Amino acid sequence: MRQLEPSGFRIGIDLGGTKTEAVALSPSSEVVAQERVPTIKGDYAATISTISGLVNRTEKQIGQTCTVGIGMPGAASRETGLVKNANSTWLIAKPLQKDLEEVLKRPIRLQNDANCFAVSEAIDGAGKDAEIVFGVILGTGVGAGIAIRGECLEGCNAIAGEWGHNPLPAPMDDERPGPLCYCGRHGCIETFLSGPAFERQYAEACGTEIGAHEIETLAASGDTRADAIMRRYEARLARALASVINILDPDVIVLGGGLSNIRRLYDTVPTLWEPHVFSDSVRTRLSPPMHGDSSGVRGAAWLWPPSL
Repeated sequence: MRQLEPSGFRIGIDLGGTKTEAVALSPSSEVVAQERVPTIKGDYAATISTISGLVNRTEKQIGQTCTVGIGMPGAASRETGLVKNANSTWLIAKPLQKDLEEVLKRPIRLQNDANCFAVSEAIDGAGKDAEIVFGVILGTGVGAGIAIRGECLEGCNAIAGEWGHNPLPAPMDDERPGPLCYCGRHGCIETFLSGPAFERQYAEACGTEIGAHEIETLAASGDTRADAIMRRYEARLARALASVINILDPDVIVLGGGLSNIRRLYDTVPTLWEPHVFSDSVRTRLSPPMHGDSSGVRGAAWLWPPSL
């Protein structure tokens, strides 16, 4: 495995449930190249090939050999180095870092995708200059990362911020025991608040399968059934985030993932979480990501400091 001469150019890879994205940052942290391709689901070898292909094409485009940071669902076990806790289940128990280092012939840095997202938004995004940023991913799955003064908090088990696999707080009678999660438990926050869960709730109530943003559009146009689904989602999100505020007390909560584009969440959820927060007032801000759905991939590049 070769050691890189520090060019200052950094590649970040965001391995998502539906897309895999690469970005290259210059020494001054400007984006100089970017590419997205669909994620090939269920095929570990194809995952390795997709990532190595993105790295090779990006380096060819910019004419630089780069450091590589990768954001992925789940985490690398501190005991074995193998992937754990990934909703992209074909990655579980695989030596992802080792295999990528062999293919790319260099050291890489691997981190949970939500941690990358939180760091990106804390460094120069919606949480810039905030002491504590809680970065939430509301997408194919539900995850979160914690940035303290711009640096990722991993925890001794590499699971800090794994908010999506706690039970939905204060469940109603019709929310118990809750849907079965891929992790084997019932009623995880992810089973209520992920994009597929949101769409499933509409399909079960209305008998029609449509996308999340179609549901939002229908609700905005006055469709009462779509609005009811939206309101129930907002109430659940508020309860779930209130428990985070009670424990972590972040300055800013930044939403990422596909559902972060639903604008009404930023107005409604803070009004709904107040009764569940153990404080006389709630100063925590709920914000959209400044860097949109490319925030996580920028955070992956930031796994290597600009000086390297």
